[in-house]
Amino acid sequence: MHVRHLQVTDFRSWPTAELTFGRGPNVLVGANGQGKTNLVEAVGYLANLGSHRVSGDAPLVRHGASSAIVRATVVNEGRQLTLDVEITPGRTNRARVNRAPVKRPRDILGILRTVFFGPEDLSLVRGDPGERRRFLDELLASRSPRFAGVRADYDRVLRQRSALLKTAGGLRRGQRGRSDDAALGTLEVWDNHLARFGGQLLAGRLDLVAELSPLVTAAYHELAPGGVATVRYRDTAGPDGGARAGQGPSDPESLAEALLAELRRVRDQELDRGVCLVGPHRDELELTIGDLPARGYASHGESWSFALALRLAAYDLLRAEGSEPVLVLDDVFAELDQRRRSRLAAVAGRAEQVLVTAAVEEDVPAELTGGRFVVRDGTVRRGD
Repeated sequence: MHVRHLQVTDFRSWPTAELTFGRGPNVLVGANGQGKTNLVEAVGYLANLGSHRVSGDAPLVRHGASSAIVRATVVNEGRQLTLDVEITPGRTNRARVNRAPVKRPRDILGILRTVFFGPEDLSLVRGDPGERRRFLDELLASRSPRFAGVRADYDRVLRQRSALLKTAGGLRRGQRGRSDDAALGTLEVWDNHLARFGGQLLAGRLDLVAELSPLVTAAYHELAPGGVATVRYRDTAGPDGGARAGQGPSDPESLAEALLAELRRVRDQELDRGVCLVGPHRDELELTIGDLPARGYASHGESWSFALALRLAAYDLLRAEGSEPVLVLDDVFAELDQRRRSRLAAVAGRAEQVLVTAAVEEDVPAELTGGRFVVRDGTVRRGD
């Protein structure tokens, strides 16, 4: 899989830009603030319908413009498709494949797959659990686009149920009997919805972690010989907060039943606090080095190794499925020591396509010879 052509209009700092990429390495060189990351961010947006840098779409639209357009031609096993998405904050985005509109933007998911590694990935190790849940969910949707819909349905139900908890909790404290009963009856309906979608999402995550775990351990060992890194999923579907990954294929219905039982068990606590205490939105991907949690204990180098191991494991997992993803390396070589740089360069050198950004060309390993682009003063041009 590779991106042949990229065009952006009013995306981030770019009024317009066009690039034609080749197979193998493609290196974008430019000083900080010139917009090179914005260009590879556009590629990642088409793959995930989201940015690795911000949670919303508004910052993606150039100041003064009402919308942005990202368009790319993707080649996969000889088949060529052109994707484009019109990003309009505050409204529903629109997407097309070969100029034909699709019903929902998420219908384009899976056509382009990317694995993106950048300085922000330190948050996978050092950041809040939400960063690691996002990593899992993006990888899930990349492998099986239906999970984007599952996650969207779960988030919608979660918002509705959270609002109802606040209402029902207030009525309860005010001792309004009939209204309280009605609110609690409605809450039971939302409990079932949350458990159903939550069971599907949880099953997908657990199976993903079971496949990802040995790949992460192996990748980390290559980056930091002698170190042992493990990942484990910790869920809230049972009172023990059990970690279930690796116990065979997960059953969404059984997990939904467990979620529902736990929701009923903590009902009083939720009403008192007005928040939803159970579900995939509160789960954690635990990262461990040796016997210690990576978050809070890992050194700077160990954190980089773990973040890189997670991305390399994702790359290996997608690659094993027969459709090699585009590897995007955003300004990372300057942050890595020689061992990590060599390991990453070795993987990138075997990729069907890799997009690299760097402030100076000397930061890019010699193994990554290929197309060069110079990004300067609002323009992008082919280099020597």
